Amino acid sequence: MTVSVLVDVTTNALCPGKTTCSEAIYLTGMQQTVVGVFKMFMLPVLGQLADEYGRKPLLLLTLSTTIFPFALLAWEDTKEFVYAYYVLRTISFIISQGSIFCISVAYAADVIETSKRAAAFGCITGLFSASHVVGNALARFLPKRYIFEVSIFLLLFSVIYLKIFLVETVTTSPKRDQNKPFWSMVFGILRNRYNSMKDTVTIVQHSGMLRRIAFVSFFYELGMSGITSVLLYYLKSAFGFNKNQFSEILMMVGIGSIFSQILVLPIINPLLGERLVLCIALLASIAYGVLYGLAWAPWVPYLSASLGVIYCLVKPSTYAVISQATNPTNQGKAQGFVAGVQSIASFISPLGMSPLTSLFLSTNAPFDCKGFSLLCATVSIAISLGHAWLLKPDPQDSQEEDTEAPLLS
Repeated sequence: MTVSVLVDVTTNALCPGKTTCSEAIYLTGMQQTVVGVFKMFMLPVLGQLADEYGRKPLLLLTLSTTIFPFALLAWEDTKEFVYAYYVLRTISFIISQGSIFCISVAYAADVIETSKRAAAFGCITGLFSASHVVGNALARFLPKRYIFEVSIFLLLFSVIYLKIFLVETVTTSPKRDQNKPFWSMVFGILRNRYNSMKDTVTIVQHSGMLRRIAFVSFFYELGMSGITSVLLYYLKSAFGFNKNQFSEILMMVGIGSIFSQILVLPIINPLLGERLVLCIALLASIAYGVLYGLAWAPWVPYLSASLGVIYCLVKPSTYAVISQATNPTNQGKAQGFVAGVQSIASFISPLGMSPLTSLFLSTNAPFDCKGFSLLCATVSIAISLGHAWLLKPDPQDSQEEDTEAPLLS
């Protein structure tokens, strides 16, 4: 519910009275770059820790960090507080962005047999889309001054709910080094992280599917993160959109995503398979980027947003491919590794997208195409589609059916 209003808050604080704010675009790009750098290392580590120490404590940690940045904007939305928000939000993103999904998917893989995981992951991402719809509806009709207060309440509720009701699925063994000297414990932790990272790299090296899906994820994230990082600022500058139009577009994407991920994916996945579903979703992502980049009227972004009903299937299909190519004890490691690869892409994309978008939105553009940067990002998604088409299951990557997966009451 904060996504659409953040554009107005940031633009009003940093560039009062203007519709185009290069400072806000660069600040968002810098945040994404810094987050991408640290997430390259943080996501694989968090995935490993979730395998070793349990899903619940890691989810509690990652969810808790999302609360503090919005507390600042609930207090005040001046220029100084906006800068402080970006600092805290950057730290929060490093810990929570991507890791919440990775750990949640690993949790689902703990309790669901292999053949049903694609549908389960679709339900997870579909419920996530449903939360987007409700959040954007609230952003559309709530007064701006209440949005951050309500978001803080909802974030606190999610942490409390998880703490009370989530059942741990990982059995942890007691640690024997609790009485060792401090520095011995520190070196032991670092050594364990290093060994765990080597194990993760070995797992990926010996799996053709994991290597290929890593390429798919990298190029897809390179393109889509480049588009999403500047999209709202582009729409505000090109068509004068405000939080109401942003909310409407995001709600369109969310409503379509709920339908396709929860209802359609469980039906078509057994018929088409994860690979073909992934390719169709990537093709829709390409059309999505092209329509935004060539948007010639205010209604075109709405048409592009309608493709969300298809391209939203990229995520659950990717999760399913990773899960099938990994044994049950390494779900967190594999999901974390691919998420780390995605973070490399999200680190790289703003380096080109922020200056390119600012250039073509300015009066000094080489030619008249305000969405040229979005078209460039779409090329990366096309490369991702090429890698997805080459996905082939390896005999050594196949998993045994988890027919005895534990059921939670």
